[in-house]
Amino acid sequence: MTSSRVESVGILRPDGFGSTDRQIAIEAPVAIEVDGLGYAVMMMTPADLPEFATGFLLTERLADTPADIGDIDVFEGEIGWIVRATLAERCRGRIHDRVRHRTSDTSCGLCGISGLEQLRRPVAHRPPAPSVERDAVFAALAGLRAHQPLNAATGAIHAAAACDADGAVIAAYEDVGRHNALDKLVGGLAIAGTARAFILVTSRISFEMVDKALVASVPMLVGISAPTSLAIDHAREHGLTLLALARSDAILVVNDPWNRFDGSPAS
Repeated sequence: MTSSRVESVGILRPDGFGSTDRQIAIEAPVAIEVDGLGYAVMMMTPADLPEFATGFLLTERLADTPADIGDIDVFEGEIGWIVRATLAERCRGRIHDRVRHRTSDTSCGLCGISGLEQLRRPVAHRPPAPSVERDAVFAALAGLRAHQPLNAATGAIHAAAACDADGAVIAAYEDVGRHNALDKLVGGLAIAGTARAFILVTSRISFEMVDKALVASVPMLVGISAPTSLAIDHAREHGLTLLALARSDAILVVNDPWNRFDGSPAS
């Protein structure tokens, strides 16, 4: 699957004009079909689509575990991609109910939501206490760039990375959409059964990013941009440790329910 292409572009400078070739990130429509029903069309980077589909089905609560997901088939069409997935028998009523009640599509990460009341979707487990020290978070920030080859080439890509207790990046996925990158990571981790200490994302932290981290049962979510009010409320309600505006010289501690980073003993 191609993630970028080369385009010839001009360069305008105060003293003249030039030209160069530049890698441009591919953005393509990806249609998600579940048990033969069209569910969503995502504008995204058409790479790691089986991992994306797995994470998407989990974070949409259409499946509870990877075992609930049957075959995932990926097809390239004339104008985009099609991902077809099947669900276990016990989960199939969810997709029929969701499609029947849907009113609109969105790529915001809440694609199956038909009413505001459905924002209160169940969270299976409260996150455990993070098992990391502050040095590990700064180490992850320093090492993330090496795991963003597509962004290095295009400058237009988000990343979501899983890190171990020492801050080493153990898995990372890229996409033009921040939600898509995180869904890819959630799916990849679920398929591999990989343990992780925290997730690091290169975007702002919104409600749905927190929600996806909760589905992944990760102890902590770290973002390089700011959180929204609803994201903070969601993290506090469910006990997710949340760090934001992560930079090499400072990190904002937004929610620290285990007192891991404020100098107090962990409760």
